[in-house]
Amino acid sequence: MSQNDNPAEPFKKALAEATRVLADDRELGVTFSVDPPGQTEEQLRLPQVTRRMTRDEVLLARGTADAFALRHRYHDAATHRRYAPQGEMARDLYEAMETARCEAVGARVMPGTAKNIDAKIGVEAARRGYAEISEAKGAPLAAAAGYLIRHLATGRDLPPGASNVMDLWRGYIEEQAGGTLAGLEETLADQSAFARFARKIIEDLGYGDQLGDDPDESDEGEDDAEEGQDEDGSESQGDEQQDQDDAEAAPDSTQEEQQDAAEAQVSAEGLADAEMGEDAELPDGEAPLEPPPPASISEADPNYEVFTTEFDEEVAAQDLAEPVELERLRAYLDQQLEPLKGAVSRLANKLQRRLQAQQNRSWEFDREEGILDAGRLARVVANPTTPLSFKVEKDTEFRDTVVTLLLDNSGSMRGRPISIAAICADVLARTLERCQVKCEILGFTTRAWKGGLSREKWLSEGRPQLPGRLNDLRHIVYKPADAPWRRARNNLGLMMKEGLLKENIDGEALEWAHRRMAGRPEARKILMVISDGAPVDDSTLSVNPANYLEKHLRDVIAMVERKKLVELVAIGIGHDVTRYYDRAVTITDVDQLAGAITEQLAGLFDKDPKRARAAIRGIARAAR
Repeated sequence: MSQNDNPAEPFKKALAEATRVLADDRELGVTFSVDPPGQTEEQLRLPQVTRRMTRDEVLLARGTADAFALRHRYHDAATHRRYAPQGEMARDLYEAMETARCEAVGARVMPGTAKNIDAKIGVEAARRGYAEISEAKGAPLAAAAGYLIRHLATGRDLPPGASNVMDLWRGYIEEQAGGTLAGLEETLADQSAFARFARKIIEDLGYGDQLGDDPDESDEGEDDAEEGQDEDGSESQGDEQQDQDDAEAAPDSTQEEQQDAAEAQVSAEGLADAEMGEDAELPDGEAPLEPPPPASISEADPNYEVFTTEFDEEVAAQDLAEPVELERLRAYLDQQLEPLKGAVSRLANKLQRRLQAQQNRSWEFDREEGILDAGRLARVVANPTTPLSFKVEKDTEFRDTVVTLLLDNSGSMRGRPISIAAICADVLARTLERCQVKCEILGFTTRAWKGGLSREKWLSEGRPQLPGRLNDLRHIVYKPADAPWRRARNNLGLMMKEGLLKENIDGEALEWAHRRMAGRPEARKILMVISDGAPVDDSTLSVNPANYLEKHLRDVIAMVERKKLVELVAIGIGHDVTRYYDRAVTITDVDQLAGAITEQLAGLFDKDPKRARAAIRGIARAAR
């Protein structure tokens, strides 16, 4: 293998081939991507494996591959759809238990898959913060049911976070559905039987009203209906023939009756229009009968809905933790900043030229005093009687610049990604202050998992259809643009706080940051988004179209680009965000900031598109 080859490629090829064998489908497509893992009937998308091939990367890729392959092998989509419940919570329970069934059946036949899937479950549980949950109401019931099915079917202990969620709900599930759970062993290998078993569990847990019609009873009803149709077929045909004969016998009468009915309908519609017109005419100066429609939630997409904004909050970082805790968290962040001591100076020089701050200089020549003009010394040498020439720097106006850093504070950023984001913000903010450029640092997340108070209100109001965004937003101001860095430096440590990172609704956060920047007086405005990929909020996506939040993000980006009040750039932390942002770069490790990335990052701020694209290509090469 040559030095230019990626050492991870042989592993990827071997894993892809093993996955096809495990799935019993030689034509199955297997790809590796920085996008979230997923599967269709013909394609699997596995987590990316970098050149370093860390232990966690390898275990996650193998576990995800095994889980998808087993579902592909032991899962029938038609049977799944046939028994699928209608309600949201019932569907979540049904889906989680079916996933657990496929993995448990596979673990019995191929025990080696169990350990890999354990690693995948452990990573997912850690990302979602399951280990920190202390009450059952904060843990997802569907995930707990799936974990319990897998535990009972395999006898294996679960990773800590998953085990915590299962234990919080286990007593309740066994109390309500203990009798049904006793039949797990007899149904595990038969998907249809297990689907009926899962529906019974859902009913035992109190969600029977979300199951919909029983598909087995519907089939029996359809058979009876077909028999009845055969018996009554001759009579119905006779009635239809009689009606047709009557119509043919009196065609003129039928046509006249139809014409009279049509005229009567037109007259009624005309009368209604006339009455409406009279009501619509108001005396001068009077208000209209109805109030104007409420303003849309989103300027980018008037059709974007939010169930309620009652529980949303915009909060300063120092209000979410005590000063002592912020100082401790900041000290932890400083330990990770140690390798980047030289990065600020190098980056400052690059940014200072790009941002045109304190860089537009001009001179007045042939002055009697000032700085000696070395370019005109040749005249003095040629003719010593010629007086020395001096130059004076002339003050010139330059375009003021403000930069906003918008940081994704979602649960998927927990661990290394959020540390990288905080370090990026720290380095960039200090650098921008050296360039005398004002910098604002914002963060976005939600106040709770699984919808919070917004979802509780939705449930109490009878679960209205398509409620729109269904969670409580939390927008955090880490550093206002006009505040000096020394007063806000401890605030970035808040991102290291356990329990802060939850869901991410990127579109509304981007629109919020854009509104803040639009009111600024500076001539040039740059908005940099630091994120790890697509917007995700389980509560919202479970009751709206699957692309609801992603579409809104794209609409907001299009609005920002169209208005041209703000220059938009992005940094993807471990995920490719170029499918959303035209000017973007991906960073997978802090070391890239101190190395080649430091030299290229300034290019993102360049207004020249060609130079910006060249810088982005340079960053991509450095990342590889």
